[in-house]
Amino acid sequence: MKKSYKDDSFGSRIANAAKARQAVLARIKAQPGPGDPEFDKIKEERQAAITARNARLADRKAEIEKKLAREKTEREARLVAKQQAEKKIADEAVELLAAQKAARDARYAARKARKGKKSRGK
Repeated sequence: MKKSYKDDSFGSRIANAAKARQAVLARIKAQPGPGDPEFDKIKEERQAAITARNARLADRKAEIEKKLAREKTEREARLVAKQQAEKKIADEAVELLAAQKAARDARYAARKARKGKKSRGK
């Protein structure tokens, strides 16, 4: 152990430790305790801080729930729009196929009619 510039004896170190303990004890005793107006004031301030924190947490939770509900609604709206677009595309494809079939049938009927006239004329 390195010696300091003061060569303290064991007794003086014990006395210094006891003084330090007494100082800590005096500082603790000086703090306000239950029933003291200062203690009640500190307790009220802490309770107000807790209440404010709980209110902020409740507000934050409500905002998150609103955001999640809004996002869910938007997702559902996008899904409905996508389904409607897909249905519209499918309906247009069916209409196009029907129109193509009708045109093909008309060409076939015209060709048959032309062939029928030629074969009758011979």
